[in-house]
Amino acid sequence: MSFPTEEVVVVPPRGMWGRVLELRHHPTHARIMDGSATMLVGSAFVSLLNFAFNLAAARMLGPAEFSHAAAAVTLLMLASCINLAFQLVTAKLIARSQDPSIRAGIYATLLKRSWVIGIALGSTVALSSGPIAHYLRLPSPQYMLVLAVGLVFYVPLGAKRGGMQGTCKFRRLATSLTSESLVKLLTAVALIWGGVGVMGAFIGISASVIVAFLLPAADQELRIEAAPHTPAPFSEALQAIIFFVGQVVINNIDILMVKHFFAADLAGLYAAVALVGRLLYFATWSVSSAMFPLSAGERDEKDSRRVLVISLGFVTALAVVFVSFLAAFPQFIIDSLFGAGFHVPNTDVASLLTMNALEVSIYAVVVVLITYEMSRRVANTAWIQLLVSGAVVIGVYGFHSTLMQVIIVQQVLLIALLIAVSTPFFRRSHAYLKEAV
Repeated sequence: MSFPTEEVVVVPPRGMWGRVLELRHHPTHARIMDGSATMLVGSAFVSLLNFAFNLAAARMLGPAEFSHAAAAVTLLMLASCINLAFQLVTAKLIARSQDPSIRAGIYATLLKRSWVIGIALGSTVALSSGPIAHYLRLPSPQYMLVLAVGLVFYVPLGAKRGGMQGTCKFRRLATSLTSESLVKLLTAVALIWGGVGVMGAFIGISASVIVAFLLPAADQELRIEAAPHTPAPFSEALQAIIFFVGQVVINNIDILMVKHFFAADLAGLYAAVALVGRLLYFATWSVSSAMFPLSAGERDEKDSRRVLVISLGFVTALAVVFVSFLAAFPQFIIDSLFGAGFHVPNTDVASLLTMNALEVSIYAVVVVLITYEMSRRVANTAWIQLLVSGAVVIGVYGFHSTLMQVIIVQQVLLIALLIAVSTPFFRRSHAYLKEAV
């Protein structure tokens, strides 16, 4: 005997929590999580390799000489404003186009421009090697000449990675990042161990950039016959440059300024503390990298908001776990990673470590919001970040009596930046949130 069946209609729960459940089961959730998972695993491995490079250099060289190696890494990070600008613009324009020939044209055009700028950047650093070495208290200008070679390839590397990101080839992008970090670690450790000293770290950095540009090759779909005229809009390039100039200054200028103002052992200690915080930043940046092409490719504003909500929640969770762990075991982390050589008298290393991690967490949330805005429109928030980066320079120049004071200055300014970039976002989101609730 059969019984009639009745269709069960599942009514989604109302309110904020119902909206969260709806977002979790939306197809966009799977796309952002897949991309983020790939980039997170890759970035975790890259961060581990970069951390191993810095840790090995710190233990093999000691605080004073490690400050020289940290300066080299920081200078490369400053140059990354150009590298990442090319990556972001290439990724955004490619993600917005569905025509393979236009995509190939965008890639070819930006790669050619990146070579011109890369050669100009490397030449400028080589010609200015003397003054730069003097400001950073480096033993010789030859260190900067070695780094200049890597900078020539560093800018084209950004355009190449932008092609991978724009086509959502996250595994290929993760491979490029991994090859750079692995070559840097192996080359530097081998040369330092062989008696080359700090110069081995500089050689390893330049060699890693060259290898990363060569491996892996560009995606096949970007190497087809290109459309004849595919210029990159100036507003897109300007926005990216402004964003990344502000980003790299906020992330790195403090290390160079501490290198200039403080003794070598204190500068090395500060670089070690900042190194731990960068683990969190690179992990959260992988989420922003996965979010960007997905958000840029969404035509519907509601779908793009889903991408943001998921990404923001992921970054916040990572930050909470990271800061909580450092706050619970600061002394264990310092002792295990850097050893007794990084205990400077009258310096609370544990507090420096925790406060720096909190500073990085604040900025990680800021980056997600700014990156989302840039994926949807030409964002004024990038200009706000640039102004704050200038304020960081002025603030540290004015207040640097202790290392803790340097960190507190940055924390205050980053909180102000978070308020500034989140306010316009919540204003535009008011109608969307009202509908969701």
